[in-house]
Amino acid sequence: MSEENQIINENADAQEVSREPAATTNEPVATAAAAEEPVTAHDDFDWSIDKRNVSAYSKEEKEKYDAVYDGTFKTISDNEMVEGIVVGLTKTDAVINIGFKSDGLVSLNEFRDLAGINVGDTVEVMVVEKEDRDGNLHLSRKQARISRAWERIVEIHKSGEVVTGVVTSKTKGGLIVDVFGMETFLPGSQIDVKPVTDYDQFVGKTMEFKVVKINETIKNAVVSHKALIESDIEAQRAEIIGKLEKGQVLEGTIKNITDFGAFLDLGGLDGLLYITDISWGRISHPSEVLKMDQKLNVVVLDFDDDKKRISLGLKQLTPHPWDTLPETIEEGKVVTGKVVNIEDYGAFLEILPGVEGLVHVSEITWANTPINAKEFFKLGDEHEAKIVTLDKDSRKMSLSIKQLTPDPWNEIENKYPVDSHHKGLVKNITPYGVFVELEPGIGGMIHISDLSWLKRFNHPSEYTKVGNDIDVVILGIDKDNRKLQLGHKQLEEDPWNALQDTFAVGTIHEGAVIKKEEKGAIVQLPYGLEGFAPNRHLFKEDGKAITAEETNQFMVIEFDRNEKRIVLSHTRIWEQAKADEREAENKERKADAAKTKKAVKDIQNKVEKTTLGDLGVLAELKKKMEQGGSDKPATE
Repeated sequence: MSEENQIINENADAQEVSREPAATTNEPVATAAAAEEPVTAHDDFDWSIDKRNVSAYSKEEKEKYDAVYDGTFKTISDNEMVEGIVVGLTKTDAVINIGFKSDGLVSLNEFRDLAGINVGDTVEVMVVEKEDRDGNLHLSRKQARISRAWERIVEIHKSGEVVTGVVTSKTKGGLIVDVFGMETFLPGSQIDVKPVTDYDQFVGKTMEFKVVKINETIKNAVVSHKALIESDIEAQRAEIIGKLEKGQVLEGTIKNITDFGAFLDLGGLDGLLYITDISWGRISHPSEVLKMDQKLNVVVLDFDDDKKRISLGLKQLTPHPWDTLPETIEEGKVVTGKVVNIEDYGAFLEILPGVEGLVHVSEITWANTPINAKEFFKLGDEHEAKIVTLDKDSRKMSLSIKQLTPDPWNEIENKYPVDSHHKGLVKNITPYGVFVELEPGIGGMIHISDLSWLKRFNHPSEYTKVGNDIDVVILGIDKDNRKLQLGHKQLEEDPWNALQDTFAVGTIHEGAVIKKEEKGAIVQLPYGLEGFAPNRHLFKEDGKAITAEETNQFMVIEFDRNEKRIVLSHTRIWEQAKADEREAENKERKADAAKTKKAVKDIQNKVEKTTLGDLGVLAELKKKMEQGGSDKPATE
């Protein structure tokens, strides 16, 4: 031991000895270096000197041994996948030897998917960093698993294979699924073919999926369980359609009910049971006879291989009601039916489920007045009716309500003779008249001109309203067309006959203008009469026209009893007065002239002989006459 220690000491001494000349020889350099950075212990130690045998490697040997040393380690790079051996375990980490210069540590949390980890186990890890900030080798088993999982997911997406994954948690809009150790997204719409609202029921379950979408940039994948179900359904659907035949009876389960029908699940294939094929009778909504999840036997009516549509029927499994009509349904029988449809031309009554008859508007009442079927009938109401015609082959039936009672028109002359007076109900008003019902099925019209003797109406509604009672007189009977001609003004004597003398042409009456029109004015006269004054007959003597609501004197210039028309004039009154004045003056002048002429004639008759002197007297008399003189001749 002393000899060995002596060698070590000698080596140390040699090292010290060899250090002194170097320090002396390189003094300027050492000084310069000292000026730049402080000198610490062993900074000038020469590692090339073997302290044990005081030997040194040559440059060539050093390069050779360095190459041999470096060859003992693997060449690795960041993000590389390598296999390593567990060489040690601590409380928190596993020590992994990957054949590099140093071992790496991997947290035990990254081995939670394994039952246990032991020294000597081989694991695959990823080189995150060959040397981190602390100089350590950074490895990760988790990133290695994710990388391998992503590679497998990409391959499966291309091949379309089915993968198994575990639903780990719920997230917004869907679920998180662990596939090969990588988290993928399962949208809520891709869980099942039926809408899913409770996502929690799937957490922790192991299910099969298809990878339906990947994002290489962010390494994200979307999976679907619904796609598997749909592919299974499609396979079943193809198998079912391949065996389908029209008229085939299948069992189905109602999965959805709509306004137009119901969808049935036929065991992987949906079919539509349209509302008109549910029952022979009319129904307003399929829910009246069908319920959700109800099992039914249905018959295949039609199907489309391309569009995968199947039309189903339920009522077709039972005989058509028209083919099994009871004997009580025949012409002439009275039946009861429910109103199931109303049209402008009539209403359909359902006598039996699937058996309907039409009550035409002409068969509602014996009256010939227009009837609106939508006002007479209401959906769901029941009516008795008589079967008029029945055609089983065409499945048509005509019904009548009015024929339940005798035709009142057969005895119309006896019950409603001409000139008889009655009270009726105003049922309808048109611009040309008023329709009056005397009893159900019997009625007629009062023409607008037969409402009043004295007044003219622009519209009958000015005189009466629908729903009012009105007295009428029968003016005429049209039995063939089932019409009565009615009158109202005929209940009184025609006042125009008595007023013809009172309102003779030239008579003057006081009147009030009640309405101004484009061509003249309506004037209210005594006794309830109305007259018309044209515009040119409304001017007063001062040149102004008579205005509305003004009262003044009017002269009758026309009276037409047949047309019930009186034409009036105010202008004619003062024009006539002036004309009379001028005529009186003319008469007076004519009388004076006649008187003078007679006087001259009398004088001429008294003269028996004509003398020169007489001629002179006559000449003088003539002169006086011309001058307007009144002296008599001297001979008188």
